[in-house]
Amino acid sequence: MAADLEARFVRRFRGGLAIHADLVVSGNDGPVTVLFGPSGSGKTTVLRALAGLDRPDEGTILQGDETWLDTARGVFVPARRRRVGLLFQDYALFPHLTARENVAFGLHRAGTAERARRTAETLAILKLDGLGDRRPAELSGGQRQRVALARAIAPSPRLLLLDEPLSALDTPTREELRGELRALLLRLGVPAIVVTHDRIEALALGDRMAVMVDGGIRQHGSVADVFERPANRDVARCVGVDTVLAGRVVGTGEGLVTVEAHGLHLAAVDCGLEGDVWVLLRAEDVVLERGGGARSSARNHLPGIVTAVTPEGPLVRVVLACGGTRLSALVTRASRTDLGLEEGVEVVAVVKAPAIHLVPRA
Repeated sequence: MAADLEARFVRRFRGGLAIHADLVVSGNDGPVTVLFGPSGSGKTTVLRALAGLDRPDEGTILQGDETWLDTARGVFVPARRRRVGLLFQDYALFPHLTARENVAFGLHRAGTAERARRTAETLAILKLDGLGDRRPAELSGGQRQRVALARAIAPSPRLLLLDEPLSALDTPTREELRGELRALLLRLGVPAIVVTHDRIEALALGDRMAVMVDGGIRQHGSVADVFERPANRDVARCVGVDTVLAGRVVGTGEGLVTVEAHGLHLAAVDCGLEGDVWVLLRAEDVVLERGGGARSSARNHLPGIVTAVTPEGPLVRVVLACGGTRLSALVTRASRTDLGLEEGVEVVAVVKAPAIHLVPRA
């Protein structure tokens, strides 16, 4: 079983910006941890510090019973001694070397026969058989990504770090390789940290997720828990919660609370919060109905007027003026046609109480 990784450090930059890491990665929680957040939040800085490419100003990094960093004691283990596999966003392949030579580059300490065996084995795992003699310029984007990943895993690292591993690929190739990458990470069983700002990628690849906002980790848990139950407004916005409203709990009863928000009275599951709260609601949890339909068992029926209709791939985003605010809903193209959803149309937004997530408003 892989040893736990514990990283608690601060990396400061000129101008006052500081990146704070507080992260524990355990193999018991699944092999893949996603470090998620918007560009500029500090994800790559954390990854570089874990790899030994950056030296934090204070703190510790522990890998099992090894200390990689302890600024109080002056301990800093360089990258070459950490046995970390690192995949950069741009792959960083040597253009003058073949795919086989790129993969073998990190095996310089192995004997000639062992290096050849492990290179061939790794190329086969990544479905690169027959492409070993090609240089990067002669490979497709997906093939280059596989070569870079093969080079990272060939030395049998104790920790695998992937920085936006699919971002340089076109959409069809990215969709194809997403599932392959997840299967490979599970097969390897090596603890991996994947940096991404893509929600679909995070959901597809990760077991656990740490959300970074403005240089700090704001929430860490299972991917499903973080997406479904964000801890605060910043995390909610980061993971794509469409509607965030300032509200106040004004009543309780029967396991529910009543929240007043922008002129709306909303029923939500009682989670013990009182006073000021943030009301979080995903667009996919909003069902639209035209007036006159049968009233459903959902607790919230909110009249509104359509103000915008925007196609988003196979779905359509519908924005409503509802009370004193706006709500977003996602519907299928067929539902848009059936309901006649256009600007100015009156509809009812139907939301079940468990779909409304409340967090404290500090």
